[in-house]
Amino acid sequence: MTTFRPSKIPRIFNDHIPYQGSLACDKLKRFIMINLLVADSHPIVQKGLRSLFKSSSDIKIVGMVDSTEALFDFVSKNSVDVVLMEMDIPSVNGVTALRRLKKEYPDVKVVMFSGQSEDVYAISTLKAGASGYLSKGVSTDMIGEALVKVGSGGIFISNDLAQRLAFDESTNKPRRLFRRLSTREVEVLKLLAAGRRNKHIAEELNLNEKTVSTYKARLMRKLNVDNMVDLLQQAKALELY
Repeated sequence: MTTFRPSKIPRIFNDHIPYQGSLACDKLKRFIMINLLVADSHPIVQKGLRSLFKSSSDIKIVGMVDSTEALFDFVSKNSVDVVLMEMDIPSVNGVTALRRLKKEYPDVKVVMFSGQSEDVYAISTLKAGASGYLSKGVSTDMIGEALVKVGSGGIFISNDLAQRLAFDESTNKPRRLFRRLSTREVEVLKLLAAGRRNKHIAEELNLNEKTVSTYKARLMRKLNVDNMVDLLQQAKALELY
């Protein structure tokens, strides 16, 4: 089987090289095709992924959706093994959608697909029920390998992230502090960084305003700050905006 040279994600839109597997994938190869649902609002990403897997013997794209409403409608009517979901998919916060999906369809595996920092979001989404996290800058081979691994019942994080978690970079204090945060605290911090007020955060996360205020206080304590300006500076250091 031919192994293609790893390429960054934009190459799949230019070269149209179909994913056909790699040695790592062969070891995890299933006898049953993985039914993949792509949940991403960017047409170029949808087109690239469809091209990537059109000749795959492991992965069959059974649908493409661009919002959480369409995602839940599709899953309710079709057989889906794995969802590759954009972190910032429209309508509902990606982590909130992930939680709901795992509650209503626990057998469906989810891989988060994001252009945002792996250090910041991977652990948070895994805590919320994801089976994997992929940066949109990874190689095309790694996308296939991750989906096959997750479809086979495994958990996927990149080797780089695994090493950082194991050895914990002593010079990267903001990211070490971030790992203390709960998934919900990450969601609140991200929305605060985006300029949302307590009322809007409460509505989006289905919380009351008092609870949002409690989360803000926890964030300040855990990130060692005592005002909103410094809290937002920490969010910036964590590449939340």
